[in-house]
Amino acid sequence: MNKKLGYAIALAAALALPQFFYPVFLMKLMCFALFACAFNLLIGFTGLLSFGHAAFFGGAAYVTGYALQSWGLSFELGILVGVGAAAACGLLMGALAIRRQGIYFTMITLALAQMLYFVFLQAPFTGGEDGLQSIPRGNLLGMIDLSDDKVMYFVVLAICVAAFALIVRIVHSPFGTVLKAIKENEARAISLGYDVNRYKLLAFVLSAALAGLAGSVKTSMLGFATLTDVHWSMSGLVILMTLVGGLGTLIGPIVGAILIITLESKLGDIGSALASLTGWEWFNGLGGSVTTVIGFIFILCVMSFRRGVVGEANALIASWRARKAANAGHPPAPAAGTTRTSHPGL
Repeated sequence: MNKKLGYAIALAAALALPQFFYPVFLMKLMCFALFACAFNLLIGFTGLLSFGHAAFFGGAAYVTGYALQSWGLSFELGILVGVGAAAACGLLMGALAIRRQGIYFTMITLALAQMLYFVFLQAPFTGGEDGLQSIPRGNLLGMIDLSDDKVMYFVVLAICVAAFALIVRIVHSPFGTVLKAIKENEARAISLGYDVNRYKLLAFVLSAALAGLAGSVKTSMLGFATLTDVHWSMSGLVILMTLVGGLGTLIGPIVGAILIITLESKLGDIGSALASLTGWEWFNGLGGSVTTVIGFIFILCVMSFRRGVVGEANALIASWRARKAANAGHPPAPAAGTTRTSHPGL
């Protein structure tokens, strides 16, 4: 019940945010949050580390952008085409990658994603190094004009909320329970009679499709798709978001995406504000040191907050409840995410 109340409060806040913040920036946050949640479905709940998720995110962005710009498709059809392309790409990549485990799986996904990167670099319809520009938003269902940023914001919000609800449903379904069993002990899952490779492939395709949805919405909203979207550094960025927020938690990737994208976009403004408050001119150079600052945050997270922001918060809450139960003379309830049969944390 507390989680439902928290989700309701978060949704109410999201509905009010365009009145106080720039809608385009908020939409960018939501797209990357969805991307991180899609990636977390694979690594956090299935235990598969993909270093090629930029292929689905950026590939869907290019396909949707081309469909909207050159084919003249409507907004919803362009999104569907992009998601379908990402799912198909995920099926092909996953069928090859799941034949190996561990670092070999990771390197296969990286190699295949880089192959796709060079395809988009050289293909004539992608615009090469310039990418696709001036992509129209079009109309939703042929009736709703999406050129207005606030209208577009609520459409993007509805898509991201629906996608997040789907992820929650997957995680708490019997299918999600099998995925968590595979992550905890793949050999035992095989001994119980589960076709582990089939489950891993389906998880890979679902994660790819949701990552493609994030990329499609992003390029439709911003009006461009570039090679940065399919570069390996984008895969590294989504890994960072997930680790900082909390691996294997539901809202951790959202928190991580908000932190990282806000730093990328607003670090210069934060530095200027600190310089004016403290009088130290050194802070004015923070805007040009985004990579250094994010790297420092990553090191700090790995050294001190290994479970991520939300993971550490869950651990603190569980510890507080255990102490409270001990003081009351009752045995403490198991913490969320601490046993193989429990549901994940926040």
